Amino acid sequence: MPKFSEISAARLATCDERLQRVFNKVVEHFDCTILEGHRSKEFQDLYFKLGKSKVKWPLGKHNSTPSRAVDAIPWPIDWNDTMRMTFFAGYVIGVASEMGIRLIWGHDWDGDTELHDQSFNDFPHFELKGE
Repeated sequence: MPKFSEISAARLATCDERLQRVFNKVVEHFDCTILEGHRSKEFQDLYFKLGKSKVKWPLGKHNSTPSRAVDAIPWPIDWNDTMRMTFFAGYVIGVASEMGIRLIWGHDWDGDTELHDQSFNDFPHFELKGE
């Protein structure tokens, strides 16, 4: 059974307990890594400047304590394998739904399951819906 590395576990620990519960369940069956939970002002503003985020500090879901967002990706990481990231996202959203937790995924911001209507794609991003 897969499990998180110490680094992934530490990153996940900066997130809301609901995100922790979801991803601790996900990793039991789908090997993945946590790229980021809470994000500092320095990194949020850098990501905004680089176009990797649409918001400046403190408006990002990653900026709260605990973080209301997490960036997670299947392991091993292959940034070019968007089909696998999409499959992973469906798995994550399904697990969360079974737990009564609603998530927004960074490749379906409006939650309509139509993936071709997005203008900003952030495959690893998951956030608590309505938070």
